[in-house]
Formats: sequence, structure tokens, C-alpha cells
Amino acid sequence: MANGGGGGGSSGGGGGGGGGSSLRMSSNIHANHLSLDASSSSSSSSSSSSSVHEPKMDALIIPVTMEVPCDSRGQRMWWAFLASSMVTFFGGLFIILLWRTLKYLWTVCCHCGGKTKEAQKINNGSSQADGTLKPVDEKEEAVAAEVGWMTSVKDWAGVMISAQTLTGRVLVVLVFALSIGALVIYFIDSSNPIESCQNFYKDFTLQIDMAFNVFFLLYFGLRFIAANDKLWFWLEVNSVVDFFTVPPVFVSVYLNRSWLGLRFLRALRLIQFSEILQFLNILKTSNSIKLVNLLSIFISTWLTAAGFIHLVENSGDPWENFQNNQALTYWECVYLLMVTMSTVGYGDVYAKTTLGRLFMVFFILGGLAMFASYVPEIIELIGNRKKYGGSYSAVSGRKHIVVCGHITLESVSNFLKDFLHKDRDDVNVEIVFLHNISPNLELEALFKRHFTQVEFYQGSVLNPHDLARVKIESADACLILANKYCADPDAEDASNIMRVISIKNYHPKIRIITQMLQYHNKAHLLNIPSWNWKEGDDAICLAELKLGFIAQSCLAQGLSTMLANLFSMRSFIKIEEDTWQKYYLEGVSNEMYTEYLSSAFVGLSFPTVCELCFVKLKLLMIAIEYKSANRESRILINPGNHLKIQEGTLGFFIASDAKEVKRAFFYCKACHDDITDPKRIKKCGCKRPKMSIYKRMRRACCFDCGRSERDCSCMSGRVRGNMDTLGRDFPLSSVSVNDCSTSFRAFEDEQPSTLSPKKKQRNGGMRNSPSSSPKLMRHDPLLIPGNDQIDNMDSNVKKYDSTGMFHWCAPKEIEKVILTRSEAAMTVLSGHVVVCIFGDVSSALIGLRNLVMPLRASNFHYHELKHIVFVGSIEYLKREWETLHNFPKVSILPGTPLSRADLRAVNINLCDMCVILSANQNNIDDTSLQDKECILASLNIKSMQFDDSIGVLQANSQGFTPPGMDRSSPDNSPVHGMLRQPSITTGVNIPIITELVNDTNVQFLDQDDDDDPDTELYLTQPFACGTAFAVSVLDSLMSATYFNDNILTLIRTLVTGGATPELEALIAEENALRGGYSTPQTLANRDRCRVAQLALLDGPFADLGDGGCYGDLFCKALKTYNMLCFGIYRLRDAHLSTPSQCTKRYVITNPPYEFELVPTDLIFCLMQFDHNAGQSRASLSHSSHSSQSSSKKSSSIHSIPSTANRPNRPKSRESRDKQNRKEMVYR
Repeated sequence: MANGGGGGGSSGGGGGGGGGSSLRMSSNIHANHLSLDASSSSSSSSSSSSSVHEPKMDALIIPVTMEVPCDSRGQRMWWAFLASSMVTFFGGLFIILLWRTLKYLWTVCCHCGGKTKEAQKINNGSSQADGTLKPVDEKEEAVAAEVGWMTSVKDWAGVMISAQTLTGRVLVVLVFALSIGALVIYFIDSSNPIESCQNFYKDFTLQIDMAFNVFFLLYFGLRFIAANDKLWFWLEVNSVVDFFTVPPVFVSVYLNRSWLGLRFLRALRLIQFSEILQFLNILKTSNSIKLVNLLSIFISTWLTAAGFIHLVENSGDPWENFQNNQALTYWECVYLLMVTMSTVGYGDVYAKTTLGRLFMVFFILGGLAMFASYVPEIIELIGNRKKYGGSYSAVSGRKHIVVCGHITLESVSNFLKDFLHKDRDDVNVEIVFLHNISPNLELEALFKRHFTQVEFYQGSVLNPHDLARVKIESADACLILANKYCADPDAEDASNIMRVISIKNYHPKIRIITQMLQYHNKAHLLNIPSWNWKEGDDAICLAELKLGFIAQSCLAQGLSTMLANLFSMRSFIKIEEDTWQKYYLEGVSNEMYTEYLSSAFVGLSFPTVCELCFVKLKLLMIAIEYKSANRESRILINPGNHLKIQEGTLGFFIASDAKEVKRAFFYCKACHDDITDPKRIKKCGCKRPKMSIYKRMRRACCFDCGRSERDCSCMSGRVRGNMDTLGRDFPLSSVSVNDCSTSFRAFEDEQPSTLSPKKKQRNGGMRNSPSSSPKLMRHDPLLIPGNDQIDNMDSNVKKYDSTGMFHWCAPKEIEKVILTRSEAAMTVLSGHVVVCIFGDVSSALIGLRNLVMPLRASNFHYHELKHIVFVGSIEYLKREWETLHNFPKVSILPGTPLSRADLRAVNINLCDMCVILSANQNNIDDTSLQDKECILASLNIKSMQFDDSIGVLQANSQGFTPPGMDRSSPDNSPVHGMLRQPSITTGVNIPIITELVNDTNVQFLDQDDDDDPDTELYLTQPFACGTAFAVSVLDSLMSATYFNDNILTLIRTLVTGGATPELEALIAEENALRGGYSTPQTLANRDRCRVAQLALLDGPFADLGDGGCYGDLFCKALKTYNMLCFGIYRLRDAHLSTPSQCTKRYVITNPPYEFELVPTDLIFCLMQFDHNAGQSRASLSHSSHSSQSSSKKSSSIHSIPSTANRPNRPKSRESRDKQNRKEMVYR
């Protein structure tokens, strides 16, 4: 035999030594030394002391030294190692098969014997009449006990090797780690000859390998005991690996020699790598498990095959007396196998032995198939590995928000355009998008354009692992976008609610702002325990706001456009030409901002501060955040002159950018009083005086009583003496005028306890009942003599809902409000609202309650309510009626808005507004056809012609009379309701607002405009004129709410008519408004401002209408009537020198002071609630609040008696409506 490993002993003999060093074969030993000369083989002499081998045996010897007790002849013993493995394997297999055969024969014999014994028992059963049972045989008890013991041992072994327990997992991982360690030892030993003499006591690697294999043997025993099928276990891959690796180690210790042999089979243990990683909870996804499986199988097969080639090539063929071997390292064999599998085959390394070549033939077939299938799949898995599957790394000092939900190119671009607008202060917020679908190329390009502030990660918010990846626990907020164009709005809302639940479950304190499509689905958010609107959680209901905007346009046409532009960030576009676009775009650049007011405004009334801001600071303040005595915050819109500004009051401003609003915070009377240029108002070096609580209370009190501070006697001496103590203990917030008397009495009665200041919430604190104004002692409207609210406190009639925010009536059956075409024609409707609705029995509900509620707000008197007539499918309206049956003055005309007969029956030419809605828009895939019904209805109405004989009827679209105006005075002629509108002879002049889904469809509404199809919606003429509204404009509310949650509260207060969180909780309980008896508290809720339009053509402001300045009008309206003007609704062609027949108007937001007015202008204003308007249509004197004001004049045909003492008054409003249905003219 010849030496393996490509080497043989030199003619001189020993090249080996003990301790793993002297036994190593030197590099000069090569296979060609095996072919020795015959003469050298014939001379042989050996000495046992020197262990010099005979030259004739040189081809059969291995190196040996005195230190290694090896075979003196150097004969190879590879067969002993292989025989140990074969005997173990086949011997065990024979024993198992023999055991099974004997067991089978025993079972068959016992089965036959059992049948015989059973037959004997049946035959002998009659002889055992006493019924006594024979005792169980002792052998059966022994067998039962033995089976029980073996079962318990088997269960114990199963637990030990199972990965279900900690011990099992540790054992499995340890076995795998030791297998890899044994493989590493093989890699080290592969640089040695295939067979060599080694001393176990001096070879460190052999000792380690022995220890590993002892452990493998013990683990093999546990597996064998726990195995249910021993035969199948014996043939497992892991068992075969143990058979051919463990016994040779013990043989090597016995023979003092080592043989590499089949130790390469340890590489097959790599197949279990994915299982180990799963046990350690490292692999969790199916793709990662599959990838590791493919890699482990491929690598283990590769390394194992390389080990076999290394063995046979370095050993040679047995039938060739091992003389055709070649010296190849293990890693050269690895290289050979790779080029073979890949079919490249360079030829620099190849197999020379017959065994090696035969193996390569079969390996090419299997290896090529594996290479061709595994490698592409591995590459595909790596390539398909989530490109956006990493984790977000938070940047120190920089906040981040998470945006999820409906992530598309349109929604993301709209959001980023508004969120990252340059008009905002430096937005030091990083936006992290999380979506389960990877972005397309366009969206990916959008992310790359904003890579400094935007990151995208692929995942789902329903997966806690993905929430951890985006660091939701440290995020400043989470924003959830909704699909506004989905076919099933309820399903979309349910998806977003589930997202909220998942996020709140992961981190209850996270602030969430979510979009909702349907108003009734907002109630489900209240069921989430950690949902708290006081902590900043907000639900932006698109249906509620969309219909609320449209409803406000019914009261003041064009208001929807103005409000939509206010909370959207628009860049200023300068136009030099004198066109209507120039003035419109100047107003578009205005937005809503909040800023804390300077201490210079403390103690001043709201109108005074508002005028000062407008005239001096060039800012328009429309509302403030009011803090009551119990530290609750409310947003008051134009509260009136009875409210004094407190320290740290938050103001709501309309301005072109955030820097301008800083003037209200920096303003100092001492430094800036004489400055005329508002740009020079910047932070000064003056220290802001911190007034003591005594000083602030006395100042507020003096504003109340009208005396000087020295003469003020509002505070007792004992209170003055306690002020030093109270100043230290009382919080620093100011005390407003309405709290003076209450606070003074509290101080005089008892010493107040220490109050801990409450940490201010985001942008102004907690929101609570934002629409209700403070209940003032001296200014309580209930205490005004002659106020009709005293009469309204009827204990037997419910006129308002339980919150006092909306007009209410008892539920009516839908049959009672249905009008036929003839009945509608006989009921001469005027000044009403016509709602054209497209829908059927299968359409999604759009929530018409949100359209009706603002039109039934309690800050209107009953006679001021506009009658609402729905024209549409009765099947659809029946589904909506459950939420509408508590509102008065609502009628239904079954029909279609495309029928001109139906439209003429409801006097559409005399309506104050025609609203066109559709519930079928999202059921059509083609976006250009989604608005076909609304567009056809709009064009149908505009093409109608009317008889001008009815033009003498009054139509109130010219504005209103300021509260308190004496209509009987010739100087103060009425403005609202008495001016006759020119008769409408064509449908083009009918005020219409059309809801659109697709923004580009706005081009079809006006045939005479020149809007480009690619023009943005806010730049088109129909939107600027307030005749079109699209839900897409509400996207800006997401970012506006994030930066200031009070903005959403303000918008909802303006457009919903007074919906509050308390009202939403009530609707969530009953899904309907609940009627309530009138109390001073609920009636006080009526005292809130509302939006209206002021006409300049006639009335007290007529002198300013012809060439006057807008600033003069602003100051006069504010001082005289507490009306806050904030915009103009101007005729489109008013700038032209030649008269025009066009009646279209456009919106101008917040004009400058010197802006010139024209007589045809309508002014948007926030007017106070008029307590006297409800007594009669005849006006009372503005200055008179005496009891003489309670005398009523004859009411017009529009008026409704509201005095409780009127004789023969109908018992209910419904019966009164029914009685006069065909006689009176509805407003």
C-alpha cells in the first residue's frame, strides 16, 4: 500500500513525530516517491531500537518516531476505521430488524394464543356463577410496571432533546455548535496526511475531537431513547453522520493513529442551521427561513462533496494499490466542486482517480441541478429582500412622525407639499412612512427628492415588530391617511380604526391623528381606552368637514373656498395685471396660525386687541383660547367686548407666514407704540412685568366696574391683607373679568388651597366645548330685560337638543315630510336650500346629518332657519332619515336632480343655495367619470330658463342687517331680507355648489372659463368662486392639525355649527340627537358667533362701499356691532371699467387696510348672536335693552311667533308647520 495524502516516506525513513508535530509529513514527500527502484527495495535491514524501515517496504510505510508506539512496519490501517463505522451501522441495523422480526412473531403467537384463551373463557364463563374475579397475573403486573418505566424514560429523553424547553434548546444549540467545532478541527487536520500516527495524550486537537465525540455519543443515546421508530431513526442523516464520525475517533485512540476518512460528513449538520436560528428566535419570516435553508443545504452539500474528493484523490484507488493519488488540499477540492457545479470546468484542477471521476460524474448531475435551481432562488430571495426593511435610527434633537395608511403618490405628494411648506417655521421633523407595499418608481423618486426629511420602511402598523422598527414609542405623533376614493368607506374606516388599536396597544401614549371617511365611525374610536382627545388625539372626519364646509356656503356663499385656503399652505403667486386672479391669489397666500399674545394686551378687550393687531401689526385675529377658573381651555371665536385678555392667551391669526404672527408676541407698547412699519416690530430688551395676582385681579375688576384702581372697592380689606400669601400660592394665570366676583367671594369666604399649575398641552392646552362662550355675570344675556330667551325656557317644549347647540324637534316619520311635485309647487318656497342628491339603495351613506346640523345651529333663531328640500331617490333618503328626523324644516321631494320638473317644483330659481351631492362617485373605476352625475346636474340647472314674474319675491342673498339695526329708520335701511334680488331668468345665476371627487373634472363645470386642465384646483375659477368643492382640499388638515391641534378645533367650530366632543359621545350612544328642556345653561350656549355676509349696497356701511377703505369698514363694524370682518366676496368683473352682466363672484381673504371697496361687495364677517332678533322680524333699537323692547310689531310672512304667552299658540312646531304648509312662504 502507498501512503495517502499525496505523500510517502523518504528512503531514509522517519518523518513523523509525536505531539502532532514530528509526525507531520514534510512537504518534500510526494506521491512520486512511491515508485522506487527495485534495488533499493531488495536491501532491507531494520533495527527495533532505531525503527528504521526496510527500503522494500517504502511504498507501504508511514513515518514513525520513537515517541509514537505505532506499527513498526508502517502499514496503513484505514480499513480498521471504516470497519468500525460499518460494523456499528450494519450491526445496529441488523439488531433493530431482528428485534422487529421477533416482536412481530411474538405478537402473532400471542394474538393466536389470546384468541384461544378468550374462547376458553367464554366457554367456561357459565361455570363461574359466583361472579368473583380472578386476580391479575403477576407477570402482567411486571410487564405493566416495565412499560411504565420505559415510557417515563422515553418522555424524559424527549424533553431533553426537544426545543420546546429551555434545556432542550440549550442542548440542541450546543450539539450544533460542537458539530461546527468538529468540522473546524477537520479543516485544520485536512492539511495533514490522510493517515498518520498520533499520540492521543500529546495531540491537543485529537483530545478536543474526542471530547466532542463523547458528547455526540451521549446525545445519540438520548435521541435513540426518545425515537418512536428506531429503524427510521437509524437511517436518519444525523445518525449516519454519527456512525461515520464517532467510532473512528475511538479507534484512533486505540491504534495511536489518525485517519481523516469520513469526518467531512460533519458538514451535513449545517442543514440544521435554520432550525437553530428559529429556536433562538432570530428567523421569523418565511423568506428568511427559506433563504437560510437554501444556503445551508447548498453549502453543506458543497463542503461534503469536497471532503469526499479530497479523501479519494489523496488516497488513490484501492485496486491500483493507492498509487494513482494526487496531492490536493481541501480548499482546492472546494474550488474544483464549484467550477464543476457551475459547468465552467477550467481544467486546472481535476480528478485523477477512478473513484473521484466516478463520483464527479454523478455529482455533476445532482450538483448542476442544485446549482441551477438553488442559486437563482437564493439570488431572488436576496434581491427580493425588502429594500425598505431596515429600522429607523432616531436622530438626537430631531423629532420624527410616522405616517401610515393609504400611501400613494397622490396622498404622499399632497401631504409633503403642505407639511414641508416654506411658509412654516423651520420644520425640524423627520417623516417616516410605513406601508406594507414597496413604493413604485414615481413614489420612490418622490422620497429621494426629500431624502433629507423623509424615510420609507416596508411593513404594517398591525405588526408590533414593524412598529418597533420605526420607533413608534419615541415618535412625536402617528398620522393615518385614508383612501378618500374607496368604494366601501366603512371598510376603510374599519381598517384605520384597527391601525389605531394596534398602535395604541403597542404604545398608549402616542399621539394619533387619523382620517375618517364616515362620521358615524368616529364613535368607535371612543371605545379605545387609550384614545384621549385631550392629549392631542384627533380624528379628521372628511364627510363631516366636507359637508360642513358646503353647509357654511349655504349661509355665506364662497366661505368653503376661503376656509379651505386658510388651512392649506399656498405659496404667494404675484400677478401684475389687474385681474380678479391678482386679488384672489393675494388672499390665497394667507393661512391660519396661532401665537401667544404679548403682555401688552393683558386687560384689553378682544375687539380692542383685534383692532390694534389689524391696524398696527397687520394681523387679523379671529379667536382666542380662553382659560376658565378650573383651568379648562376653550376656543372663543370673536367673543365680544366683555372678554378681557389674560396673561399667556393664545391667539388665532390669519397671516401670510409664521414670521408675521410673531409680532403679536413681540409687541411692546413702550418700544413699538410709535412704529408704523410692522416689519420693524421685533423682540425688544424690555422685561415683561409679572403682575401679582392681586394686581391682575384688581385690574380686571376695575375694567369691570369702570373705576380707577385707587377708587376700586371690589376687594375687601381682608383679601388685600392676604394677597402676599396668595401671590405665592396662586398660579400665574390671569383672572378674567367674569371670574372676578366668584374669585373675590372665594377669597373672602376661605383661604384657597395651593393650586399646582397644569402643564400646558400642545399649542394651547386641552380643548373643551370650544364653541360655547364664557358665562358672564354682568353680561349674561339671560339677565337682559326683554330677552326672548326667558320666554324660551318652557318646561313643556323641547326646542333644542340636550346640549343647546342645535334646533331640535320630535322625531318625524319620513312620510310626513315627503312632498309630491304638486304639493311642492303649491308651497311657494323661497330663500331655501335645495339639496340634489344622487344615490340608491346600494350606495354608501354620505352622512347628510353633517350637512343639516350647521344649518340648524341654535345661534340662529327659528325664523332664520333656511328650509331644506332634498331632491333624490326616496330609497336612499330613507336610509339617511334616521339621522335627520330630529331636525325641523326639512322636506323631501322624491325624484331625480336631472328632472327639470322636479327642480321647478321646488323653486330652484328662488333658493339661496343649490347643493349637488352624489353617493355613487366611488363606485366607478374611471376617475374622469366619477363626477358625471354632479356635472350633468350642474349643467342642467345652468341651462334652465325661468319666468321673471316671480322676481318680486324676496330672496335673501344680499347680506343681513347688523344686530340691533332699527329697520324703521330711513338712515338704517334694512340690508337683509328686504332688498329685492333681481329676478333670476336663467339658471346660470342660481347659486350652486357642486361636490367633486376628481379635481380635474372642475374644468367641466364652467364652460366660459379658460382654466387649463392641468391647473391646480385652488387656481380654477369654480373653486375661487365657491361653486365647486373637492374633498382633496381637506388633505392639508393632517399637517395643520399636527402642528397645531387647535386649528382643527377652530375649523370644526366654524363649519359644524358647534359640534363638541361631548356631543360626539352622545351621538355615539344613541346615533341621534336627544331633545332637552331649555335651561339657563343650555340657552347660554346659543350665545356664540356665526358667519354671515354683509352687503355694502345699502345700509349703515353704504358710505364705505363706494371707494372706501376696507380697514375703515373693519374698524367701524368691530366698534359698532362687534362684527369681525375677514374677507370679501366680490363680483368677478368688478375691476372692469365697463359694466358686465356676469354675476359670478370670487373670494378675497383678509384684504389689507387700504384695499378699496366697491358697492357690490359682500363682506364675510363673524357676527354676534342677536338676542333680540327672535322677538320679531321688526328690529329693536341697538342701544335699547329695556323692557319696552319686548313689545312686538306685526311679523312678516316669514316670521314665526316665538313668544310663550301668545294666545292660541299651536302646541308643537310640527303642527304649526303642517297647518301653514300651503299658506306661508318658507325661508
